[in-house]
Amino acid sequence: MRLWSFRAAYMFIAPFAVCFLLFILLPIMLAALLSFTSYNGLEPPRWIGWDNFMALLSQDLIFLKYALPNTFRFALLVGPGGFAASFLLAWLISQLPKWSRSVYALIYYSPSLTAGIAMAAVWLPLLAGDRIGYLNSLLLKLGLIVQPVIWTTDGRYLMQSMVAVTLWSGMGVGFLAQLAGILNVNPELYEAGRIDGIRSRLQEIWYITIPSMKPQMLFSAVMAIVATFKAGDIGTVLSGTFPTPLYSGHVMISHIQDYGEVRFELGYAAAVSVFLLLMMYAAGKGSGKLFGSRGDE
Repeated sequence: MRLWSFRAAYMFIAPFAVCFLLFILLPIMLAALLSFTSYNGLEPPRWIGWDNFMALLSQDLIFLKYALPNTFRFALLVGPGGFAASFLLAWLISQLPKWSRSVYALIYYSPSLTAGIAMAAVWLPLLAGDRIGYLNSLLLKLGLIVQPVIWTTDGRYLMQSMVAVTLWSGMGVGFLAQLAGILNVNPELYEAGRIDGIRSRLQEIWYITIPSMKPQMLFSAVMAIVATFKAGDIGTVLSGTFPTPLYSGHVMISHIQDYGEVRFELGYAAAVSVFLLLMMYAAGKGSGKLFGSRGDE
């Protein structure tokens, strides 16, 4: 009877619950089961136990030498870097008058909405490897380089190009959440802080702003983690090749695409996906420890 009395509430949460079950929970469970099989998409799956994971961590040299280190490198540069950049931009915009605040927020948020168009219209011409590429042309005129740099097809520079593009296009929902968190800090806290001895903006940020917006920072951190780990095809788009030159931009998403879409070893691709999911979960728990309260962990 008690459950029946809340039937109206269940009707409201039913759409989300059904979508969560069908499009998140069920695919995760199927991927976890598939990771313990050998499956090529045509024949029935064959149970092989932990063989996929053992091969991944002991025999797959491309994964161990390129995909895993590149993923960590990319995540460490883009995740904390994008998070810090989002906070800095959000704080700077919050200091503007109200009439211009919305305009600047839209300007910085728009790259996340038009990433595909921006890639073709901005980044590919900017990073072109000839003398007429915008970046090469500028550096040649300034005398900083003597010959054009192949930014996207040279293994030495592709990762840096991937990081720059991802940071630029990463001002998404997390950025808006941090801006909202900063704007919702009670102004009376700043007045009380000045009375208690806070004398600089840096002290205000450290002692008042950040502690007051931890929920928004946790949400932004989780969004940054998800965006960072799933941003795998950026190297292929920039270089125009798959795999990327010398595997310099080969990350775990690229490895999943290689085995799942090219080789049709779907069981092995599922194992890589499960490993990536566990990494994302661990990173999310770390963010919860850093920004969440005891009840949020």
